[in-house]
Amino acid sequence: MHRGTIEHANLTVNDIERSSQFFQKLLGWRERWRGEAMNGGETIHVGDDRAYLALYTDRQPHGRYAKGTPLNHVGLVVDDLDAAERVVLDAGLETFNHADYEPGRRFYFFDWDGIEFEVVSYE
Repeated sequence: MHRGTIEHANLTVNDIERSSQFFQKLLGWRERWRGEAMNGGETIHVGDDRAYLALYTDRQPHGRYAKGTPLNHVGLVVDDLDAAERVVLDAGLETFNHADYEPGRRFYFFDWDGIEFEVVSYE
């Protein structure tokens, strides 16, 4: 049977610099690539050697996205859930729905654009 993995997710955000710095701090990632994108926009790829988030802006103002339109949430794995939560809170974001059940501990947050993220630790 063939195996696959997710290589990247492409997210439209209002402030790619803010989002890029946030995910670098939260996940220990780095900027992999940056460049011009469609519709006069710009994209920053933030990740590691295996996977990344493509953060895109078309330089147009957008309101917050409604939950579940069309994405429910993006799941992120961290080694230290408590340290990750401090990064989220220090960024001025709120965490919610903390849970501890198999296979790991987790919490959720919405970023500045209304995109929901689940942060989980399996340790």
